[in-house]
Amino acid sequence: MKISIRLKLGKKIKERRQELELTQEGFAETAGIDYKYLQRIEGKNPPNIRIETIEKLAKALKTIPSKLLEFE
Repeated sequence: MKISIRLKLGKKIKERRQELELTQEGFAETAGIDYKYLQRIEGKNPPNIRIETIEKLAKALKTIPSKLLEFE
């Protein structure tokens, strides 16, 4: 089964957040997004994410948006 790009992105965000030892609550606050929205992004049925949100997430993860969008 092919994994959707939304699932891949959510997994990458979660892994990077955990590497930085950030909780979902703390990370969501730093990124300026709602905690429940972050839960959905990292969950099993992630929503479509606007490019502006990807930019916020990347900044909070101390990376650039293109790195979050690199998949194997």
